[in-house]
Amino acid sequence: MTPKTVVNNEIEQLFEIGAHFGYASARRHPSVKPYILGTKNKVEIFDLEKTIDLFDSAKQAMKKFGSEGKTVLFVGSKGEARDIIKTSAESIDMPFVAGRWIGGTITNFVEIRKRVQKLIDLTLQKEKGLLTKYTKKERLMIDRDVEKLSQMFEGLLSMNKLPDAVVVVDSKQEKITVDEAQQKSITTFAIAGSDCDISSITYPITANDSARKSIEFFIKGLVSAYEEGKKAPVVAKAPVVPEKK
Repeated sequence: MTPKTVVNNEIEQLFEIGAHFGYASARRHPSVKPYILGTKNKVEIFDLEKTIDLFDSAKQAMKKFGSEGKTVLFVGSKGEARDIIKTSAESIDMPFVAGRWIGGTITNFVEIRKRVQKLIDLTLQKEKGLLTKYTKKERLMIDRDVEKLSQMFEGLLSMNKLPDAVVVVDSKQEKITVDEAQQKSITTFAIAGSDCDISSITYPITANDSARKSIEFFIKGLVSAYEEGKKAPVVAKAPVVPEKK
């Protein structure tokens, strides 16, 4: 199979999952312009050959993170992304936020970690039956506290330090996450629709960031790359940061 045939097969696959769809041209962010092939029915279409190049660079980088055992935080608050983010991150024992981002999760990590530790401590006490010393009303309040903390920090229980990289679905939707990561010089990966600013994303993947199949394809591809790097650390190559156009 020739390289051209491989690329054509990949493009066909991306078309099938709707990865080529952007938004109306009026919503396009200037930084995405070089990755737009054209417009169909007033909807912009991504140049999937360029998307493949960006994705390959992102996978190469993720493979290196896997080979070094780095921590990668997966983030997605969109309804289409939540389950994918959670199951994908869990499959490689990585932290995740599959819902609303709590401001300061990165930039105020010490305080956030205290709240996570509170959740861990209360959960352990509950499992060991150590809450019987409290009144029924007090136990009810503790249960509510545990439930609330769990909703916010369920995916961060294992994150004992700042992540080495952050993967987001829709960098416009997750702008706060991206901004916090950049303030801490943390590598960013993003599935970015045509309305996203990709100028400061380390590894942008220009594609449909709203369709479930598209999100799943790219997230699973990054997870597979991490797993590959983890299994064969010696083989992993240094990532190439894609040139911004």
